Amino acid sequence: MLAKLIDHLSVKKNRDLACASLGMASLLTGQKALALGLFAKGFAGLEQEWRRVNAFEGTGQERWRHAVAFYEATHQDPVNRALHVVGIPMILGGAAGLLAFRPFGPFWLASASSFTTGWVLNFIGHGVFEKKAPAFADDPLSFLAGPVWDAGHLRRLVTGRGAPTEVAAAGARNGAPREALTAV
Repeated sequence: MLAKLIDHLSVKKNRDLACASLGMASLLTGQKALALGLFAKGFAGLEQEWRRVNAFEGTGQERWRHAVAFYEATHQDPVNRALHVVGIPMILGGAAGLLAFRPFGPFWLASASSFTTGWVLNFIGHGVFEKKAPAFADDPLSFLAGPVWDAGHLRRLVTGRGAPTEVAAAGARNGAPREALTAV
């Protein structure tokens, strides 16, 4: 078992993913600086590796369009989308509370509950319905693109406006399948 873990962590991407994940999990220990440091180190390594593997040298705007298109293309199951629309705000609110409140106080515990429940919903969405790894495993910018995309998706569901044509066009330019990008 230890040999498998060591072998798995011999790959830089896996070490960076573990570092970012441990950073998020460390929020639940009350170690705010450690959590932010681990997450930042893992995220930076994942982004660096993504840019290397994809030979990406474009602008920040092009990178953002690619991340949003990739996120949309990897979140096609409607149940998974619904779980994300609920779970991602719980994760964001929970993370904000874990950073803002005194560790292990009542508000911090409520934030920890929200954070954990949001992650559980997202993992259920991916494992049971989408049957794909979370997007951040392949594109670290999904940590940011996901909440933005989900907020736009929720807005479209509530208002019936704001079709994702710009996202679809950007995704098509970046190689994502157009039919995957235009499905809502």
